[in-house]
Amino acid sequence: MKILITGSSGQLGQALQKALRHHELFAADRRELDIRNLDAARSLLDRFSADWIVNAAAYNFVDRAESEPEAAEAVNSSGAANLARAAAERKAALVHVSTDYVFDGLSARPYVESDEPHPLSVYGWSKLKGEREAAAGNPRHLIVRTAWLFSAAGHNFAKTILGLGLKGDVRVVSDQVGCPTYVPHLAEAIAGLMERGAQGLYHLAGSGQASWYEFARTLFEEMEIPSKVTPIASSDYPQAAKRPKFSVLASARQPEVRLPAWQEGVRAFARELQDRKERFQP
Repeated sequence: MKILITGSSGQLGQALQKALRHHELFAADRRELDIRNLDAARSLLDRFSADWIVNAAAYNFVDRAESEPEAAEAVNSSGAANLARAAAERKAALVHVSTDYVFDGLSARPYVESDEPHPLSVYGWSKLKGEREAAAGNPRHLIVRTAWLFSAAGHNFAKTILGLGLKGDVRVVSDQVGCPTYVPHLAEAIAGLMERGAQGLYHLAGSGQASWYEFARTLFEEMEIPSKVTPIASSDYPQAAKRPKFSVLASARQPEVRLPAWQEGVRAFARELQDRKERFQP
């Protein structure tokens, strides 16, 4: 297959290049393709006639989006619409990556694909609109909701909290629960769905659930960082954007696609950091 990956310099874009390495790839970062520009997307697809476009480009500044909603929507919603349209015009399929933040966190059980989304934040709404634009703009779409991404590449909670832990004790919210997802596991699952021609909406996230506090504590234990992790309430750490208290994802699709347990992701992440001799940057 010929595959165009947008957002190629991000942690998911990098992992997708590895997971899809046996195919013909064009990896486009923001300099090579601004997905906010429909004509630019069309032009690139005219030069590289892709069978699939994987949209890993995103505006993911959750708090900043509250004060600049137009910037979030331009990438997460309009950008998705542009890629869907440009791909459909050329009979290409589209993979669009979304988030657990499309849910309000009021459920008593994990969210499955048929559950009605109701975002709490500007960021969440921009991602939900992007899902709808992708589905409406291209009948050959695969929409993947995921959560709490971490890997040795890019910027993410895991690397930030480890960097802070090397300097001293940390406090982490314990009343938000989700699915920490190791990005290489996610990329392999997306590649598998593409290779079998899957379409529609899928939830793909690390199996199991954890609070941010439990996630941080497990990271510290795995990396043998002695600093203390103290649980706090979300109210003790005010942020501009509201987060769902419970955004655990599960899949009701058959055959079910299950990612490894998030704890297994933490162990793989630790090995990856050690192999790369990565330095943590808060």
